[in-house]
Amino acid sequence: MKTVIVGGVAGGMSAATRLRRLDESMEIVVFERGSYVSFANCGLPYYVGGVISSRDSLLLQTPESLASRFALDVRVQHEVTSIDPARKIVHVTDLRTNTAHEEPYDFVVLAGGAVASRGETTSTMPSYTLRNVDDVDHITETLASIDGHVHAVVVGGGFIGLEAVENLIGRGVGVTLVQRGPHILSPLDREMAAPVLAILRQHGVDVRTGTTVASASDGFALLSDGSRVRVDLVIEASGVRPEVSLARSAGLTIGQSGGIAVDRRQRTSDPAIFAVGDGAEKIDAIDASPTLVTMAGLANRHGRAAADAIAGQPELAWPALGTSIVGVFELTIAMVGWSEKRLVAAGRPHRVIHTHPASHAGYYPGAETMALKLLVNPCDDSILGAQIVGGAGVDKRIDVIATAMAGGLTASSLADLELAYAPQYGSAKDAVNMAGYVADNLATGMTRSVQWHELDSALEHGATLVDVRTPGEFAAGSIPGAVNLPLDDLRLRHTELDDRPLVVHCQVGQRGHTATRLLTQLGHDVKNLDGGYKTWVAGMATLDREPELILA
Repeated sequence: MKTVIVGGVAGGMSAATRLRRLDESMEIVVFERGSYVSFANCGLPYYVGGVISSRDSLLLQTPESLASRFALDVRVQHEVTSIDPARKIVHVTDLRTNTAHEEPYDFVVLAGGAVASRGETTSTMPSYTLRNVDDVDHITETLASIDGHVHAVVVGGGFIGLEAVENLIGRGVGVTLVQRGPHILSPLDREMAAPVLAILRQHGVDVRTGTTVASASDGFALLSDGSRVRVDLVIEASGVRPEVSLARSAGLTIGQSGGIAVDRRQRTSDPAIFAVGDGAEKIDAIDASPTLVTMAGLANRHGRAAADAIAGQPELAWPALGTSIVGVFELTIAMVGWSEKRLVAAGRPHRVIHTHPASHAGYYPGAETMALKLLVNPCDDSILGAQIVGGAGVDKRIDVIATAMAGGLTASSLADLELAYAPQYGSAKDAVNMAGYVADNLATGMTRSVQWHELDSALEHGATLVDVRTPGEFAAGSIPGAVNLPLDDLRLRHTELDDRPLVVHCQVGQRGHTATRLLTQLGHDVKNLDGGYKTWVAGMATLDREPELILA
């Protein structure tokens, strides 16, 4: 039996090596049109920035090492140009000699990944994507060839774009980041994206949202807002789209998402052909719909699932939560599941929780604050998604929540998780536990909340806004129209409040909850501003018009 694997990076190599472990007799041929296989593509931006100093460390395996350890026939610079399912033949071109041949198969695994979605930029400047080793070679060579201060334009504020920005800044390159959407990192909700914008600007990045690059030539890029910025190099990071050309020409079903349609064993509409990685559809863990998730971890796991199916040991691929994380200077941004804006667009009922916990016990030196957003189904208390932005500890908390979602735990049950605690690692009430407490309070009706973007409507309908922070905090910054009545004075002075609905708030929500409980028991109709003043400030910052900046 013979399996042909098209694509030699994450999904393809996972399928090849797993299949060899399961079946020593299987003939396995891997065709990779690039020059390298099994390279660390997630490390590419950090080689550009010098964080990873050795280029060789990106090359995890070679055709020779794979042949020696796994008896794989790996052929680089070989492009599969078409598949003939009727004859069970793939047509292959050796790109080094431009010669073609036919390769028979019993099974095929398509692992071609995704291709960069280039914008509509007309450019005569050096313009590169950041997808493979050849890309970083071109970028580093271009940077080294330019005398004096270098300025780059990065098109796209997603994961790859942000990693490119950070590493270019690390090399001393001036950067303009151009984002078509209204805020950086489109999967984030806008109030959660506000700290990302702030940290970029603190590091001197010229950020342009709601903007595209019209053209780039003669050392300048013309932007859609009519401004010009200096440019020596353009990095295209506008996103990716599934590579489905082989699948489409072979008559395989392409799903509604644009990826190759597969079953839970990664089998396509042709039972002899499997598809894994960024080019294949996934099943969304929230609503079981076909979706696209471009993550190396999923590619590896689904490559393994395809190998199991070919070897007769089928294991169903798990639905995708879309758990992801990225570092931007001092910030870590992580997310899992659906965002609030996606839930709103789908018309799904949801409950929103914002907290601002510390990474570990506040009295222990070095604690860092994070913003945590939890999205909950109010009908059954299931967790629909989470977003966390902060410093240390973000990765730990998103992994706990992702595991809870995979295990079917409710939002309220997060309060009961027994998590490792020592002052330098966490708090006795961990950030995840605290989110669970809030979820339980909302689920049981112990408290009611108002979101930052709902506040104006509540006030227009006659509510009174009560700031329960200290006078010093109030003087340092407050929401227009708020009445300052500190929490410690509330019990004695609550009669000063009008007999109208109340919205109370503190800095991050915890004192607001205490005030809500107190005032409710004293006969007031009261809700807490979820996430407090800090969340309101972050949300309002995203509504302000971006400042214009032209670099001559």
